Amino acid sequence: MKNALLLGAVLACVTAVVTSANTSGAPPGLILEGQRLFEQATFGGNGRTCQTCHSAGSGTVSPEDAQKRFDQNPSDPLFVHDGSDDGLGNGSSRMRADATVLVTIPLAANVSLLDDPDARTVTVRRAIATTLNSPALDEQIMLDGRQPDLESQASGAIQDHAQGVIPTLASLHAIAAFQKTNAFFTSPEVRRFALESGPAPELPAGNTASEKRGRRFFEDVPPNPAEGFKPGLCSHCHSGPLLNKTNEFAKDFIGLPIPAGQRFSNVGVSEFNLAQNPVHQFVFNKGTAQEVIIPSPDLGRAMVTGQLEAPVPILDQVNAFKISPLRGISRTAPYFHDNNAKTLEDVAAHYALFFNVVTGGAIVLTPEDQADMVAYMKLLK
Repeated sequence: MKNALLLGAVLACVTAVVTSANTSGAPPGLILEGQRLFEQATFGGNGRTCQTCHSAGSGTVSPEDAQKRFDQNPSDPLFVHDGSDDGLGNGSSRMRADATVLVTIPLAANVSLLDDPDARTVTVRRAIATTLNSPALDEQIMLDGRQPDLESQASGAIQDHAQGVIPTLASLHAIAAFQKTNAFFTSPEVRRFALESGPAPELPAGNTASEKRGRRFFEDVPPNPAEGFKPGLCSHCHSGPLLNKTNEFAKDFIGLPIPAGQRFSNVGVSEFNLAQNPVHQFVFNKGTAQEVIIPSPDLGRAMVTGQLEAPVPILDQVNAFKISPLRGISRTAPYFHDNNAKTLEDVAAHYALFFNVVTGGAIVLTPEDQADMVAYMKLLK
């Protein structure tokens, strides 16, 4: 009798903890099952769990994480399969240097490879997208938006990355529900907005002179040539509650009909290819008058849609990827779809190069500007 009472008290305590950490409306039992599956289940695969690649602190893996795990156990499941250098379990240098995995992407029907015309997939090196904030707030799943929902994402990851047996739909629902609990949000304000219909988190005011100067880059204001286009420069693509979509002034910035709320953008990461990833020759519309060959290490969105210029020329298709959310950005290094930017300072340096190139020198981000942007991004929770 005492044991039964004790067990009942323990279960009540666990249920209370789960309930307090879950305001998504999902039953506590479903959350507990989702947590078990996320943290422990290998689904009969290569030893990976969801948490192998989506750590509790950052929702992703950094090179520092990978190196630490290698030092502790060179046979860690992180380094098997697509986490290895050759995709066959041999070598771990890429994961330890860049924390990228080998991702095999189906090609759109009108896209092929110049050196392998019969191939219907291509393997590219990509970052592991963070699970912080996004599961509850982002309708675009994956860096190229190819999955329609969290359940599909989990199913694909279990099959492709964990090499496991796809679980039941109920289990996939449980995993998705767990990803909407408190541990997956970067601040109470974001959680309340996502799960309790609270107000959208606001931009912090900044405390230091550098932070206050940095704030102007993220304010939703129209472009101002008199100030070197710097006020609102970042907010053209980093607006909204998560700072991950275009704002109403984006169309005025570069003269293209960019709609507010656009989720994909090309910011030159594949073009610069600072990660020095292998370049593929992608053929669009082979054998037609519209045939185009585009060299790229990773075409991003265009590889999924097969579109070159719809609805906005180049911006949202070729070499375009999901605009990263900036809430909690200091926790989710490294950055960009290929992880070539290891720090926020690297991100700022990338944009200094990008804007200088695409504007022909009209926009110059000084070292102080870059430091201010970094200082402010560190405030975003």
